[in-house]
Amino acid sequence: MGKFIVWPSEIDARLPRKYGRVIRRDLAVEKPSIHEIIEAAESIGMKVVEIEDEKMNPRLSALEEGYRLRGMARIESPHGKTKSLRLISQKIREIRKTRAKQSKSKKRKSKRKKR
Repeated sequence: MGKFIVWPSEIDARLPRKYGRVIRRDLAVEKPSIHEIIEAAESIGMKVVEIEDEKMNPRLSALEEGYRLRGMARIESPHGKTKSLRLISQKIREIRKTRAKQSKSKKRKSKRKKR
C-alpha cells in the first residue's frame, strides 16, 4: 500500500494542470472540499492517515482567492496516486448526485398540500 498526499486542487476541474490538477478535466469535479475527498476515500476503502484543514497547496499561491482550496489529506491506498484520484473524483460525483436527488425529493414532499 502506498501513502500519498491529496490536495483538493488535484481534482478541481476549474484549475489548469499548471496549478496542480492531476487528472483529466472531464474526470475532475468542481470545488471539491477536503471533507468530500475524505468521505469518498473512506467509502472506497482507502485509509485516511492524516488530515490538515488549513494547509494550502503551494502551487496555488499565485491564484486569486476564489480558486484557493484549503486542506490536505494523507491517504493510504492499494492503487497508485493517479488511479486513486480518479476513483475519489468519481465517488464524489456519485455522492453529489445522490444528495441532489434526496434534496429534490424532500422539496417535492414539502410542496404537496395536505387535505
